[in-house]
Amino acid sequence: MDLALSADQRAVRSAVRQWVDDVVVPHALRNDREERFPQEALEGLRETGFVGMSIPEEYGGGGADPLTYCLFMEELSRGDANVRSIMSVHLGLVAGSVQRWGTDEQKQQWLPRMATGEVLGCFGLTEPDHGSNPADLRATAERRPGGGWRVSGRKVFITNGSIAQVALVMARTGGPGGKGVSAFLVPTGVPGFVANPLHGKLGLRSCDTAELVLDGVEVGPEALLGDEGDGLKVALSALDDGRMSIAASCTGIGQAALDTMVAYAGSREQFGKPIAGHQLVQEMLADSAVDVDASRLLTWAVADLKSRGETYSLAASKAKLFATEASIRVADKCIQVHGGYGYVDEYPAAKYLRDARVTTLYEGTTQVQKLLIGRALTGVNAF
Repeated sequence: MDLALSADQRAVRSAVRQWVDDVVVPHALRNDREERFPQEALEGLRETGFVGMSIPEEYGGGGADPLTYCLFMEELSRGDANVRSIMSVHLGLVAGSVQRWGTDEQKQQWLPRMATGEVLGCFGLTEPDHGSNPADLRATAERRPGGGWRVSGRKVFITNGSIAQVALVMARTGGPGGKGVSAFLVPTGVPGFVANPLHGKLGLRSCDTAELVLDGVEVGPEALLGDEGDGLKVALSALDDGRMSIAASCTGIGQAALDTMVAYAGSREQFGKPIAGHQLVQEMLADSAVDVDASRLLTWAVADLKSRGETYSLAASKAKLFATEASIRVADKCIQVHGGYGYVDEYPAAKYLRDARVTTLYEGTTQVQKLLIGRALTGVNAF
């Protein structure tokens, strides 16, 4: 693996970084404080074409390779993890699934509009009683005369749930277990589809999160993504990309927290000198820098495997496990370096910690990642 970025990758990173600093960063604290959706960022993503960053060029997207996609996610999250959350679900979980599993007709139907942002996607897997064990989900899809389907069930903690135009929904079409689950592309404007926004979150306060209620939603045969019974395969392949996205996101949060604490430590004086001159403060900075770099390298390793067409599920679990926990450590140190000022929302330190915290929960908890890694090492399934 060549760790030197190509000229194109450096150019994309530079362009995204400048846009983030100009458009995203100035609104991030206010949006967080007011639980205000980052509409200015979404409009900018559409105007710049970043909204279709990883969608193939033949469908109007940017055709970004996996590493460029990770650079994109890191820079978005450095500015505001809420904006990254919108894009990683739209691109990594939904558009990526359509690209991987869709028919030519499904790709033509959805990807060009997803590339422009006319259509945003959400990912309907988690249910009130089934998160870490999606093979037992309860949502159902019954075959209708003519080959269509009637989908019913509830999904929770769905990013983009209230703003998406298409939901990738996993529902049971057969018997118990994972082989009885299928995947469906459900337009959110159809009768029986209701999205109830969730508020009062600890972090990621300004991105859209919702409960989805599907009450006898009717879809045609063209809604089935992959073959009947492929739903869990669709979901798990999407989560591989999602875990890569989250690892890149947490690298971005960690980088933002590190940059913030270095700047503050250089300007804040105690005992007659900047606190950056105190050894124990430097220890926190040094530990944080190592955590950020290690997170980035683990993420890039996933992107490298994906770009070469190799299996990357295990690498994605390792990257997510380390980067999510590392981002919490770095954000916590950022608060510590700021002292009392880190505890108020005039400064961004607390936001970094709150936004990082959820990453150890969704798309496979820290404990699930450890079980996956342990199974790969031992060949024993501990689930």
